[in-house]
Amino acid sequence: MCYSTSLRKKRQQIQQSLINLSDADFEFPLEYDPYYHLNGFTYGNLYIIKMDEPEAIYPASWGLVPSWGIHDPVAFRKKSNTLNARAESIFEKSSYRESAESKRCLILADGFFEPHHENGVSIPHFCYQPSKEYPEGDLFMFAGLYNELDDQLFSATILTVEANEFFAEIHNKRRRMPLVLAKDLFEDWMDEGMNQQSLNELMAYGFTSKEFKAHPVTRDLYKKGINTNTPEFLEPVDKGTLF
Repeated sequence: MCYSTSLRKKRQQIQQSLINLSDADFEFPLEYDPYYHLNGFTYGNLYIIKMDEPEAIYPASWGLVPSWGIHDPVAFRKKSNTLNARAESIFEKSSYRESAESKRCLILADGFFEPHHENGVSIPHFCYQPSKEYPEGDLFMFAGLYNELDDQLFSATILTVEANEFFAEIHNKRRRMPLVLAKDLFEDWMDEGMNQQSLNELMAYGFTSKEFKAHPVTRDLYKKGINTNTPEFLEPVDKGTLF
């Protein structure tokens, strides 16, 4: 599962990275705030590109609230964890069905955190895609779903799929991974003409082929009452489990 992400890029860096991929720009540029560590259970903002408005990047509260829950999102979230949606069942679950059909999105990120278990101990690992320009982690896109909370207020969830060989070694308990889409599938994921069968095939085979790396980070990431949104929580620690 994916309950923590990072998006460290400045707005100008994101715009540069999106050249030749998307014309999207921030709808509320002054509100954009990069982060080193976003804990999904704080329901903070992810940044999404919606299929019905691909030219805009909107903030979206993490944890999708379906139409039948928007009268009281707090109560809905107390009963339901919708930070992630299993790709295999989004057309079956009432929380996701409507969004799967017509409210898909791309979710911007440049890293995420997964637990690796050793001798009953959970060790958080930071996962990222190094590049020549950004060795600390390039921009990528999760496949996501969204829904409106109000006028220009949104909620979103990150899709997960069965882990590939690399992420099965890292997330070695549940063996899941967030669906990081291959760049050439962005338009297909956002295409309103895609039917359920085509979308299921895309989710099954659409994970990027670009290389990921991962390293262990401090277990202080799991502590409550401390500020984890700082660079040191991404620094490698010596746990002998570099990937």
